[in-house]
Amino acid sequence: MVMQQTMPSQAAAGGHQTGAVEAARPAGHLFHPVVDFLCLGGGSLIVFALLAIFRPPVASYPTVAVVMMALANLINHPHFAHSYQIFYRNFGDKAFGSHYDPLLRLRYLFAGVAVPLALLAYFVTVVALQDLRALGFAVNIMAFLVGWHYVKQGYGMLIVCSVLKRQFFNEVEKKILLLNAYAVWMADWMMANWLVHQYDFWGLAYYTFGLPQPLVLLAMAVATGSSAAMLWMLARKWWASDRRLPINGVVAYLVTLYAWLMLNVDPLLLLVIPACHSLQYLLVVWRYQINADRARARDRAGPTARFIGFVVAGLLLGYLGFWGLPKLLSAVLPVDQAVFGPTLLFFICWVFINVHHYCLDNVMWRRGNPDTARYLFSHH
Repeated sequence: MVMQQTMPSQAAAGGHQTGAVEAARPAGHLFHPVVDFLCLGGGSLIVFALLAIFRPPVASYPTVAVVMMALANLINHPHFAHSYQIFYRNFGDKAFGSHYDPLLRLRYLFAGVAVPLALLAYFVTVVALQDLRALGFAVNIMAFLVGWHYVKQGYGMLIVCSVLKRQFFNEVEKKILLLNAYAVWMADWMMANWLVHQYDFWGLAYYTFGLPQPLVLLAMAVATGSSAAMLWMLARKWWASDRRLPINGVVAYLVTLYAWLMLNVDPLLLLVIPACHSLQYLLVVWRYQINADRARARDRAGPTARFIGFVVAGLLLGYLGFWGLPKLLSAVLPVDQAVFGPTLLFFICWVFINVHHYCLDNVMWRRGNPDTARYLFSHH
């Protein structure tokens, strides 16, 4: 779930309760308080604690990687596929109809048409020029957007929970939360570029940018200061509101910014964190889809069948996007393996889907999208 008004982040944008949200009087959770806690971030802390206590030997990391790759087909890849399913549903109406604001229609056209064409043109050009360095920088761009995606999703989860719990943040409080998310994200990305100069992704080099140490230290100082301001604000709000805060949302925000971003330097946790992030996304998308199916239902049996179809389609599309399509392209397109190796098409498909996913989320989950308030916060 990233970008701009990422994911549920702006979902109801936060404290602006629209008439639809106000009238719906939603329950105080997405599914159940315990389920929300575990899926929004709390469960990952339990997993991290267990891995710290029973840490497997380094020699077994490849086995862990295989297990996590298998789980990716059930958790990670469907979360990408679901964004495509929701975004391109009735795309003609979203881009050219009269039900959406003109600016929102332009956003749909940009993310749905211009971005994939631009990405395709970029990859075709760098492959034709055999520019491995430009190809490698695409992964760094992906990493840049991943951090943005993570923190905006964490912020979004907090806002969603605050709306559901009727425990709103005012505009100043939301700005503190959002600015802190950006500051932590930038510090983390700069640190990664400062410490790592080259990395391997699907057999191709992933190049980082050389950043001056004073700039990195400044980013870390800003992140530290903004974190202190954020914690002070939350503590003040806790006491001023008779100890009422959307706890699951706060957990999601803190875990996303400080556990998932900061601990991804650990090679073992790096294998686990993407699944945690995807599970967080799935919880919101599934609630959205269930409510959307119920709103369209003409009979009681319809919504369940439609939701099962949505999930199954996500599993199939996820497999096709990350495995089926690159295998097919590798079989039919001539690739100079002496230059790019045997996994170029996997590299391109994985980076393409990741980057495009963030652009789609930026449109779907922003404040001005009426579908979010209509389906994510409707009564269930």
